[in-house]
Amino acid sequence: MSTADPNEHSAAGNAPGRTFTAAVVQAAPVGFDREASLAKAIDLATRARSKGADLVVFPEAFLSAYPRGLDFGAVVGSRSEAGRDMFLRYWDSSVDVPGPVTDRLAEVSSELDLDIVIGVIERGGSTLYCSVLFFSPEEGLYAKHRKVMPTGSERLIWGFGDGSTLKVHRTRHGNLGAAVCWENYMPLLRYSLYRQDVQIWCAPTADARDSWTASMRHIAVEGRCYVLSANQYTTRADYPDDYSSAFGDEPDQVITRGGSCIVDPFGEVLAGPHYGEESILMAGIDLSNTIRGKFDLDVAGHYSRSDLFAFEVTAPGH
Repeated sequence: MSTADPNEHSAAGNAPGRTFTAAVVQAAPVGFDREASLAKAIDLATRARSKGADLVVFPEAFLSAYPRGLDFGAVVGSRSEAGRDMFLRYWDSSVDVPGPVTDRLAEVSSELDLDIVIGVIERGGSTLYCSVLFFSPEEGLYAKHRKVMPTGSERLIWGFGDGSTLKVHRTRHGNLGAAVCWENYMPLLRYSLYRQDVQIWCAPTADARDSWTASMRHIAVEGRCYVLSANQYTTRADYPDDYSSAFGDEPDQVITRGGSCIVDPFGEVLAGPHYGEESILMAGIDLSNTIRGKFDLDVAGHYSRSDLFAFEVTAPGH
């Protein structure tokens, strides 16, 4: 397994095969319980592999919670002591990268011969980041991406990522990248991944609206890439008893309804969108379609009009 800083790794892999099977997990973690959530993630990864998956994508913030409905005791100009205690609890249940949790996931990736992409809440000192971690059987933890633009109230509890993790990785299953939730609505961020020839676009999310699927189909067509979107399906019972949610306290109250899907480079939905229960969605991937699609639309190539437009990503140290 790798214990190197994943920001320092370019993930140059072997030449990929053109076909493989992808899975997206739609499930709930055990909210604010890192170890129980990790055990559930391992069980789900094992189940996905048993169904034939070569690559599995988990939702945003799967380790250990997307805290939907919490206000952390904050209003403009004031924060409560109870809210600070809740932030401490969230920090305590989050993940060091690298650390024991990533070591265990690297072991699972190797044992199952399965590539894993998973959303975590990462501890960076005393700041939390909404991150995506990438694992392969050969290299273990080889990269991470920190969400560059937390949405709305997320900005209070999560720090901002930077351009250094906006990378597409060369893997045995093709060119793999990720955009988290509403990062998918950022045109320039999308273009930064298109320019790196992304073929497998991972979209861990917390957006369960009907419009989300339309966005995933648009990205697939625009980038001529496969889009693997994973969302949680959670009820009130998936969170601690003292979790004070704005969305209700009945155990069967749905907090996040799902909507995970897999889309091909021509915008055809291969699996999902699925709502209303936990599930593992599967689809066959043929990377030949990413090239076939760019015959008439390559937004970072012949369709880019680079004679008219210029683009750069600003990253620390560059």
